[in-house]
Amino acid sequence: MTADVIVVGGGPAGLSAALNVRARGKSVLVVSNPPEDNPLWKAGLVDNHLGLPGLSGAEMLSVFRAHAASAGAAFREGRALSALSMGDTWYIGVGSEMVQGRAVVLAAGMVPRGKKLPGEAELLGRGVSYCATCDGMLYRGRRVAVLGWTPSAKKEAAYLESIGCQVLYLDKPRDCAIQGGEKVEALVHDGATEAVEGVFLLRPAVAPGELFPGLAMENGFVAVDRNMAASLPGVFAAGDCTGKPFQVSKAVGEGLIAGQSASSFLERL
Repeated sequence: MTADVIVVGGGPAGLSAALNVRARGKSVLVVSNPPEDNPLWKAGLVDNHLGLPGLSGAEMLSVFRAHAASAGAAFREGRALSALSMGDTWYIGVGSEMVQGRAVVLAAGMVPRGKKLPGEAELLGRGVSYCATCDGMLYRGRRVAVLGWTPSAKKEAAYLESIGCQVLYLDKPRDCAIQGGEKVEALVHDGATEAVEGVFLLRPAVAPGELFPGLAMENGFVAVDRNMAASLPGVFAAGDCTGKPFQVSKAVGEGLIAGQSASSFLERL
């Protein structure tokens, strides 16, 4: 799939960016997890966003999404797993597919924190995967572990079972380590060692600094200027990933600026 601007994240910042890209006559693709995975969806009441009092988070997010869709924004459900710049084009890996655009707005919410699991980096691509639907067929008939930190993780675990995998599912695990030599051999958790041939780590998002190698960060957040431009050409950021305050109104405002700035960037190319 191709669009002028790829927006990574379907929360208030990403949807505001998408709306404003469309207002400038550019095409936009929003890549995001299912709406119910967004933290805002779980809020019982959001009463401090100007003009929209008394809505639940789910109601507010649905209104935002419908507005962006009515303006012509396209949507692709899935996690952005990789990003690569080639010339004037950014290629974003979403599951097993690749989408492309000439500019990117990163609006993926709170920056994932915490260290990688022991063995995660060393065994990535040799039994460690971040996408069950991408790599699941490689483990058909084998025993695998799924470590899920999102509501949709159980769906991916169910998919693996449907293709014949023997699945060990751990919901929001805190203490795990992956063991193996040339490939994954076991998962250690809660003092037990489970023999597995694959480990699927299903987090809400890849940390921005890992998704975009070389991206400048400040105190754990994406560094941006007043135009919401990040340190990489053609990349803009908005919302919680740029820092406090973690509020809908701030995210919407930054999304507006990022969407307009991305559009202006394309017009200068």
